[in-house]
Amino acid sequence: MNLFNVYPLFNINPVKAQGSFLWDDKGEQYLDFYGGHAVISIGHNHPHYQNKLKEQLEKISFYSNSVQNELQVELADKLGKLSGYEDYNLFLCNSGAEANENALKLASFHNGKSKVLYFSGSFHGRTSAAVSVTDNPKIVAPVNFSERFIKSEWNDIKQLEETFAAHGNEISSVIIEGIQGVGGIMIPTPEFLSKIKELCEKYDAVLILDEVQSGYGRSGYFFAHQEFGVEADIITTAKGMGNGFPVGGVLIHPKFQASNGLLGTTFGGNHLACVASIAVLDVMKDENLIENAQQMGEYIENEIKGLPHIKSIRRKGLMIGIELDRDCSEVRKNLLFDHHIFTGNSNDKTVLRILPALNIKKEETDLFINALKKVLESIQ
Repeated sequence: MNLFNVYPLFNINPVKAQGSFLWDDKGEQYLDFYGGHAVISIGHNHPHYQNKLKEQLEKISFYSNSVQNELQVELADKLGKLSGYEDYNLFLCNSGAEANENALKLASFHNGKSKVLYFSGSFHGRTSAAVSVTDNPKIVAPVNFSERFIKSEWNDIKQLEETFAAHGNEISSVIIEGIQGVGGIMIPTPEFLSKIKELCEKYDAVLILDEVQSGYGRSGYFFAHQEFGVEADIITTAKGMGNGFPVGGVLIHPKFQASNGLLGTTFGGNHLACVASIAVLDVMKDENLIENAQQMGEYIENEIKGLPHIKSIRRKGLMIGIELDRDCSEVRKNLLFDHHIFTGNSNDKTVLRILPALNIKKEETDLFINALKKVLESIQ
């Protein structure tokens, strides 16, 4: 049997990782400035993370959600305290797409409505409803398409108001990323988010904040939307939540009523997923990683903003989009193959996406800054 060939692969085979570095099967060292799409939040193989998982493996790895699991309670308690959403409830699942699926379903159960408003440039996942609110026709199959899903332009308050005026009584929820990642590090304006919240309240629609990539300290706040003082009805999270262990979560306002069988999952909230997620929160708190994300992100921006071929820098914390005056693919390849640094791209072909671990150190950022300077200054 062969693999189903859906990923364009670099000819690099990482076999070892520590902190912000990877090593391939040839012994070559690489600086990880992408973290596998913002997944590596506390660095590869952090000692506390490793120890928590090893200790749990000695006890129990998995049982279903038909029994009590005290680790889920500990995780919910720590997540509530660190995020500032202590009065919310937590549903655990396996991925960001699954979190968004459950958020959309829960919203529809809550108000009995079926239409969903989403935005241009969005990416919410590849599963049924999640891909239907993703702005990429290439990955939306005919079976996923429905007129229930309405697209509005990013940061366009006028169109937002017009859409609600036309469909408001049918709109179940509005789903928006705290910061668009795949879309090219696109940041919502405070006025745009406030208007969405206002219209959701007016029309009894649920505000879903997709913080799958922009959450967990990535933006310099626990959740990116918290900078703007907007309170979400439902928040979805994944990626940095487990530092590489598959886990997702839905934070749910107490106004939503739970009932047996309303939502469900086989693997979600299993023992290993919980200890991985608890370890991430422990390290984030003990090592002040949200503050470090703010400081290191600002340092990187200040050091590169004068470099040639950079048109703009879109950044919150360590979620950084470097807009170039050309397609970023060659720059990205040069950084990878000539300087051994992993970076990312986006649907905007000119944007180089930077998503290092939240505990990145100055000397590691300097490796990236110096390499980027050499690459950009070499372009004629």
